[in-house]
Amino acid sequence: MSSTNMLTKYCPNYYKITEFEFLESDYISDRLVGFYKKYVCNLDINDPEEIKKATCVDKIIAKYIDDYTFRKEMKKELLQIRVKSTVSNALKVIIDNIISIFEKYQEFATRKIEIARWI
Repeated sequence: MSSTNMLTKYCPNYYKITEFEFLESDYISDRLVGFYKKYVCNLDINDPEEIKKATCVDKIIAKYIDDYTFRKEMKKELLQIRVKSTVSNALKVIIDNIISIFEKYQEFATRKIEIARWI
């Protein structure tokens, strides 16, 4: 399978993400898209767990581009990530944190709201 077919199959938002134009001063978006490109381009297509994670990250970064509220929250949370210098694969740690931030955001954004009944 060619790399272009692989990208469109597992990461349908690849071109949308890599061609996203953000402000020159938006260092966080620049780094986030850079992490995404590096992760997707070094993807092991023989590892189903990595494919699943790449598809998830693709969806998350696409939401980052489309949803201002999520982008604002993601930027705030990304500034809190600390990667120890002893870690052998810093990119994996960052990707795992991005997924974790998204899961927390989803939980917060879709939490069940109970309506009180007036007596």
